[in-house]
Amino acid sequence: MTVIVRDLRPDVRSDAEEFARVRQSALPYLLFTPESLVHDLTRTHPATRLRLLVAEDAGEIIGTAQVGLAHESPEPGQGFANVYVHPERTGRGAGALLARTAEAHLSAAGATTSYAWVLDAPSSRAFAERRGYTESRSAHFLRLDLAHGTLPALRTPPPGVELRTAADFADDPRPLFALDAETTLDEPSDIDIEFADYEAWLDETWRHPLFSQELTSVVLVDGRPAAFSAARTDGADRYGTVMTGTARAFRGRGLAKLAKNDSLHRARAAGLTHAFTGNDSGNSPMLAINKWFGYEVCATEVRYVRELG
Repeated sequence: MTVIVRDLRPDVRSDAEEFARVRQSALPYLLFTPESLVHDLTRTHPATRLRLLVAEDAGEIIGTAQVGLAHESPEPGQGFANVYVHPERTGRGAGALLARTAEAHLSAAGATTSYAWVLDAPSSRAFAERRGYTESRSAHFLRLDLAHGTLPALRTPPPGVELRTAADFADDPRPLFALDAETTLDEPSDIDIEFADYEAWLDETWRHPLFSQELTSVVLVDGRPAAFSAARTDGADRYGTVMTGTARAFRGRGLAKLAKNDSLHRARAAGLTHAFTGNDSGNSPMLAINKWFGYEVCATEVRYVRELG
């Protein structure tokens, strides 16, 4: 049979379910649900030009791709194309067809550069390199057994420091937007990201179906948000930390540890059993913090880059 590539249909439940199934098979360290995929497709800022592509073989979805522009970057023309094929359905040409379709979309949208994450495996690296991509940075996926692991004990915050949750900011989350924007500026990445659109942040982060206000911990210093650990859950037993950071004026005081420990204890108390996070391989401070919590590296991804003609 001939493999075809088409767009995910957000109004067809089975499309999102199969996309999530394939992506979870290829990347079991990230959280995806049908609802989160439809939200991404329909609520992401239009300037991203986001497309979710699926590769079909005899009616079965065997591959996926997320492709779009980094609209938050101050440098125009930065695109991304992340292709994953079900591990049991490789070798049928789905990955190559998804990549060609994604790159054509990026070129048409005005992108001059394509960035792609691939698993740190010989076959995945070879796939990227055959397409003219060159290796850039790497990042680790980390896993923690919340059901059986031992978390550091909770400690009483020092004077002037208070622990809250994102739910306490439900009436006005703008202070958390400002904190997220500041810490993201210092996040290691090939693409500089600047959060300047509050309404887009509300749609893409605050209102995201995986985001948990109750499990996202915020540290206040003299009433001002100074550090946070943002949490997502899949609605079942999996929990993911998607960002932990401290405002520049408050670094070096252990506030990120305080926030993350509080969030992890909340997650375990809520019955979640599997915790995941990710770190750039060069982010030694955050890797050290996660090692202190008991996280272990479970996989590595490598980012590749290609100039588009």
